[in-house]
Amino acid sequence: MKAGVGLLSALALFLLMGSAFCQRPRPKKPTRRPTTTKKPSVPRPAKPPQPEPKEPTEFPPVILGPPSIFPDCPQECLCSPSYPSSLNCENRNIREVPVIPQRTHYLYLQNNYISEVTSEPFRNATEVSWINLANNRIVRIDKQVFEKIPGLLFLYAQKNLLKEVPVGLPSTLEQLSLSRNRITKIPGGAFKNLDKLSLLDLYDNQLSDSDLGKNTFKDLKNLVQLNLAHNALKKMPAGVPAGLVQLFLDKNRIDDIPKDYFEGFTHLAFVRLNHNQLSDKGIPKSVFNLSSLMDLQLSHNQLSMVPRFNSHLQHLHLNHNSIESINGTEICPYNLHSDPSDPDVLPKLR
Repeated sequence: MKAGVGLLSALALFLLMGSAFCQRPRPKKPTRRPTTTKKPSVPRPAKPPQPEPKEPTEFPPVILGPPSIFPDCPQECLCSPSYPSSLNCENRNIREVPVIPQRTHYLYLQNNYISEVTSEPFRNATEVSWINLANNRIVRIDKQVFEKIPGLLFLYAQKNLLKEVPVGLPSTLEQLSLSRNRITKIPGGAFKNLDKLSLLDLYDNQLSDSDLGKNTFKDLKNLVQLNLAHNALKKMPAGVPAGLVQLFLDKNRIDDIPKDYFEGFTHLAFVRLNHNQLSDKGIPKSVFNLSSLMDLQLSHNQLSMVPRFNSHLQHLHLNHNSIESINGTEICPYNLHSDPSDPDVLPKLR
């Protein structure tokens, strides 16, 4: 009996101790993290500056032409059986002029990556009369090239990187297009003996007054069109052939026209002087009173008065000036005593 009571007493004591142990508060976790020693920051190496963009050093691969029946056809060109005298090498990504077959009269080399034109590819191309070199990267055309092709009639080399007019041009040349280059120099005698040249296009270059001497155009006796627009001229070009029909001088800085500048011009029909710095002071009263003049363009200047012109003028462009009033009698004199049925005395302005 006593043993049972002792066992029960021991069990009750054990349960009381367990209950007290469970009700003891648990230690709280720290709210802040323990401080740690920071590692010293190591400076990152500075990024190298980005290089300036450059011209691509890798060009697209050359595009080969289709198989040809002509054994002398360059593999990067097209030789059509329908046009045996034409050699089509345009849009082929070529870097240099291929060897030109002797049968070639018309040579198409535009839209490529050619940087220099040498005489070697033309050693047998004595019959070439028409060359298109537009939109390449040409910086130089050797003088000897033209010795190989003495019968050249048309040369188109616009949109390249030429800094001067090529020399040694053949006397047979009829059209020369050098627009959109970087030309700042016309070598002495560059146009010598070119008395058959009818078109000279020097649009969008970097020519100034000092680059055009009084004898620069002296030998161009049959020149029909002279385009000197978009250059850096401040004066009217000297020595322009009197037989000229079209004179384009837009987008220069011309502010004055000499009084007698157009004297002796018997065929001049088109004059363009848009986008210059012409004012009333810079235009003599009757400088445009030419019977041959049909189209006169003076837009985007500084005019406040309409210049006098001949009754044969058909088109007159004066937009974007400072003109406020127009006196028709002053700008286009008309003789009241003339026969109104005579078409030669009536104004033809449209």
